[in-house]
Amino acid sequence: MPAYWLLKSEPSTFSIEDLACSPKQTTCWEGVRNYQARNFLRSMSVGDLAFFYHSNADPPAIVGIVEVVKAAYPDYYAWQPESRYFDDKSSEQNPRWVMVDVRLNKVLRTPISLE
Repeated sequence: MPAYWLLKSEPSTFSIEDLACSPKQTTCWEGVRNYQARNFLRSMSVGDLAFFYHSNADPPAIVGIVEVVKAAYPDYYAWQPESRYFDDKSSEQNPRWVMVDVRLNKVLRTPISLE
């Protein structure tokens, strides 16, 4: 049985529409730099589902559903000095951060506000 998660993104950075336009409607969920959230990413399994939540939107709302299609693997953006997600304490030998790959499952016709 799949687990269920909440993944949040600011629509000005990466929106549900951006995901819908991505190749195979799939992307890596990179750049998570919070330890608790990282631990949740580590717990995700292929086949798990997640609500795609637009934070910092008007109104903030769940706008779609995604499926985890690749379990946690090292977030290599942490090793790239030019990346905004660079972390000099993370390395290929000792990765601090992880990411998962997700694929669009459904765009909600009516967003669900958390208010």
